Amino acid sequence: MADFKLPPLSDSTSGWGPVGLSSQFRDIPYAPYAKADKLGRIADWSAPEGTQGKDGRGTSGDQRGGRSNFRNFRDNYVPFGSNAANAFNYQHTEDEASFSVVDNRSTGQKKTTGFKSASNQRAGRGGFRQQGQQRSQFQRLGANRGGFGGARQQQGGQRGGRRGYGGWRDYDRNQRVRDASVKVAPDWTMLEEIEFSRLNKLQFEVDDPEDVALHGAIATYDKAYDRVTSKQEKPLHQVDQGRDNVTTSEDPILRNLSSKPIPEGEQHVFATDSIISVLMAATRSVYPWDIVITKTGNKVVFDTREGSQIDYVSVNENSTDPPMDTGDKDNINSPSALSLEATYINTNFAAQVVNTEQVVDLDNPNPFYDAEDDSAPLVGYRYRKFDLSTVAAEEENISLFIRTEVDAVIKSAQGEDSYITIKALNEFDPRAQGAGGAVDWRQKLDSQLGAVVATEMKNNSCKLARWIIQTMLAGADHLKLGFVSRANPKDNSRHAILRTLICRPKEFAQQMVLQFTNGWGIVKTVVDLALKLPDGKYVLVKDPNKPVIRLYSVPKSTFEEAEEEAEEPEAETA
Repeated sequence: MADFKLPPLSDSTSGWGPVGLSSQFRDIPYAPYAKADKLGRIADWSAPEGTQGKDGRGTSGDQRGGRSNFRNFRDNYVPFGSNAANAFNYQHTEDEASFSVVDNRSTGQKKTTGFKSASNQRAGRGGFRQQGQQRSQFQRLGANRGGFGGARQQQGGQRGGRRGYGGWRDYDRNQRVRDASVKVAPDWTMLEEIEFSRLNKLQFEVDDPEDVALHGAIATYDKAYDRVTSKQEKPLHQVDQGRDNVTTSEDPILRNLSSKPIPEGEQHVFATDSIISVLMAATRSVYPWDIVITKTGNKVVFDTREGSQIDYVSVNENSTDPPMDTGDKDNINSPSALSLEATYINTNFAAQVVNTEQVVDLDNPNPFYDAEDDSAPLVGYRYRKFDLSTVAAEEENISLFIRTEVDAVIKSAQGEDSYITIKALNEFDPRAQGAGGAVDWRQKLDSQLGAVVATEMKNNSCKLARWIIQTMLAGADHLKLGFVSRANPKDNSRHAILRTLICRPKEFAQQMVLQFTNGWGIVKTVVDLALKLPDGKYVLVKDPNKPVIRLYSVPKSTFEEAEEEAEEPEAETA
């Protein structure tokens, strides 16, 4: 039997480590070791070269998306005596660092399906747009949004490809920074800030209003425009009769109502349907706006500034890729140019589709024109009173006076006259930036009217909501929508009427999930907030880049200088 002898053991009295080194280990560097240190891998070949830190975002770790090797570094620690272990690190030579593989073979483009396999650098959803048919199909739906659209498609395929899927990492694309509708001066004091999430929870019910006065004259709708199709379009003509957007404080009827003595215990609020519709559809708004509030005793007046954005019609405000301001003044597809064009179209369309030979005179003449003035537009003004009193609070008595508008009258099936409002949706260029994925109306409007309306409901949710609210406030039975397109996409001065559509406002509101109780809840909250304020002037501002509205206290002379400067050129022209 072979003998077994134990090797000699040396006891170190000074700590851990060898007592003496034999000749075979004499030239090998030694790193100190502590009992608390963990034993890791002798060699980790799965770690990418040059990786630093836990998330694997080193010089070469970024090639595989960074966090793919997070599991290999979750137990990172700093061992005892690590500074002395540098002798074990492998040092790259200069020649090896400059080494690269060169392949001169030509590679043919492979036909791929939508989703690549995991072995192909996890191309994932970023490489979804490789086929030509799919490219043309999804180009408009996701322009400039990563893998589905755009210019970052190849980068998405190389680095995981999840940049553009469903808005994931939406912060990575260029953000739209809009300017405020009014500049907040240093002497303004912010009193309240309300998020849209809080406004969405408000509810309030209002009873049917009562008519206070009827002014103006309205024409009968011309039913010949119901037979217009995209194949038999009619040109849109320019009408000499304009329509003035008179603010609340300059309306002679509302000014007369506000000048009357208010009974004790009552509180009166005055506004126009345009202002109230902005408040009721505030949670759908994206573009900035502002409303001037004046409190005097138990009376509150909601006004708009001269040239306020509220008086203009927006275009594709709610689109995922709305029109962008490039800084070019000649760009006809900028947000400001499209807004002016849409306002021009709505004014002329409402005046063109009526029969001026069949006019219905209301109880009183137009309050903004002389009775003998032939240039007065054919529009009816219904001044209505809404009760905003809370049933639980018996002492509260709040009345809201609103000037509403009706555009035409139409004969019902029973032969009775019913009021309607007339609005127009406009198409500028389905291939331009900001079109919102809209289809070509001349090709699809007659065959796919539902798809066109659904796209407009998505891209212009705020605008359509305001039109529905204005129709309901005026007590009109129908909303007549016109579809107007440019005669040439590159020319914003000539337009054609492609089709008309009549709809009931309540049914349309249900399709858009528009709750009037929520809108009245917002109005009630703003009115109660204004009535509790001391006498003075205030401005309610929608933040240009956040879903927030803010209430500021401003000096009484605010905006007066700008209004005087705007009146001086008009006087000189006259």
